[in-house]
Amino acid sequence: MAEKAKKATEKAAGAAGKVKGLAQAGLGKAKSHGGGFMQFIREQNIVGLAVGLVLGTHAGALVNSLVNNVFMPPIGLLLGSTEGLKGWTVALGDTGAVLSLGAFLNDLINFIILAFVIYIVIKALKLDVKK
Repeated sequence: MAEKAKKATEKAAGAAGKVKGLAQAGLGKAKSHGGGFMQFIREQNIVGLAVGLVLGTHAGALVNSLVNNVFMPPIGLLLGSTEGLKGWTVALGDTGAVLSLGAFLNDLINFIILAFVIYIVIKALKLDVKK
């Protein structure tokens, strides 16, 4: 009985050694992949892409605020609406359906201004010139 227990203990120790060896080999592979990942980040300028994405998102919010808070109130005053251009709607008969032309025009103005801002930034940084 003691001999069986001794063999089982040796077998378990051997299996534990194999598991430990596999874990160390896996850790070595993970370290090599981690280094490759960091090299990819540096070479492909992923950080610059992330910064550009964040700045672009916030630039869009800024342009949206500019249009809604600076441009639309005077237009709304001219149209007689407290909602600015967004308040301009057209009823479609007696069905209760409404075309929100003002909301569409508001989004169109947002898009045009944002596209113009991006164009100015690209021209100012001379990113449109091929090397």
